Amino acid sequence: MAGRNAVDPAQVRAAVLRVAEWLTDSDATTPARPEIAAAVRGTARALASSAPGHSVEVRVPPFVAVQCIEGPRHTRGNPPNVVETDPRTWLLLATGLLDFETAVDSGKLSASGSRAIEVAAWLPIVPLPRP
Repeated sequence: MAGRNAVDPAQVRAAVLRVAEWLTDSDATTPARPEIAAAVRGTARALASSAPGHSVEVRVPPFVAVQCIEGPRHTRGNPPNVVETDPRTWLLLATGLLDFETAVDSGKLSASGSRAIEVAAWLPIVPLPRP
């Protein structure tokens, strides 16, 4: 039996495609919260599955937080390596429509700790063509 965080690539891709217009067209209507949640959770869990480990925590409030990237395991308090952003920015990163450095420079993504930047090597998760 698959666990709660099991990742089905086809389901993740389908969830992303349901919000793709919102990501590629700034005038598009914002999708329903469950559609955004499914795409965010799916892509974040796919990242954790592709880059297993516990040295970096990726947070996309209010939908998901996952640990990824091999290295020292964090066990108490706030993790030393954290990537945090809003759902739309995360999905832009996860689809390759926005690069990690640009997101950090714009202030839309917070990357703290020496290993947080390693998340960039695992992006995009579900590539979409640029408009």
